[in-house]
Amino acid sequence: MGEEKALPTHIGIIMDGNGRWAKKRGLPRNFGHRAGANTFRTIARYANQIGLSYLTFYVFSTENWKRSQEEVSGIMTLLRNYLDEMDAYAGENIKVKFWGNLQALPEDIQQKMKRAEKETENATGVQLNLAINYGGRADIVQAAKQLMTLAKEGKMDPNEVTEDVFRRFLYSEEVPDVDLIIRPSGEYRLSNFLIWQSAYAEYVFMDILWPDFKPASLDAAISEYQHRSRRFGGV
Repeated sequence: MGEEKALPTHIGIIMDGNGRWAKKRGLPRNFGHRAGANTFRTIARYANQIGLSYLTFYVFSTENWKRSQEEVSGIMTLLRNYLDEMDAYAGENIKVKFWGNLQALPEDIQQKMKRAEKETENATGVQLNLAINYGGRADIVQAAKQLMTLAKEGKMDPNEVTEDVFRRFLYSEEVPDVDLIIRPSGEYRLSNFLIWQSAYAEYVFMDILWPDFKPASLDAAISEYQHRSRRFGGV
């Protein structure tokens, strides 16, 4: 990975290709989601091992509700099972946060999320941000609504709203903007992921389906990032 070059502070990953992975093997789509969940576990722990500060996974978008009831139900079951395992993360010094409109999720899942955040709140290793029922546009809209409410109540002067003020009302709050976004599966789009936070992100698109993504794949994406020149609008 190049020991002389720093890791990106914050990486975002669009976990794409689970369904196609299953289809290639003649399996139902939910088998792909199970394989993808295993990959998630591996990459989350590897990110902690290499000293990454923040890793955000696009788990379930606001648009994913349009999928079949069977597939959505299967994803929710996987999520429940995974949340039950998260006690182990506290012992591994991994912090867990959830971003998105969580109130629309089943009540038992919401409670499991609150428990996972509480159990890992003092961890100092990698912070895993799981974007669930998340959309980049919805993120910006909910932040704007909060600011409008404060202004209406006389608690916020609209003239004092800067980019730094606005970002504190996003789901990401004080987390630094994303430096690198990785999308496996061969697709070349952002799909409504971290729109505000990725304004100056580098993108690495990889022709590999998410269940086949390995620690070496993450190393390769980081190496690509380290060889780029980030100018942030400068020369």
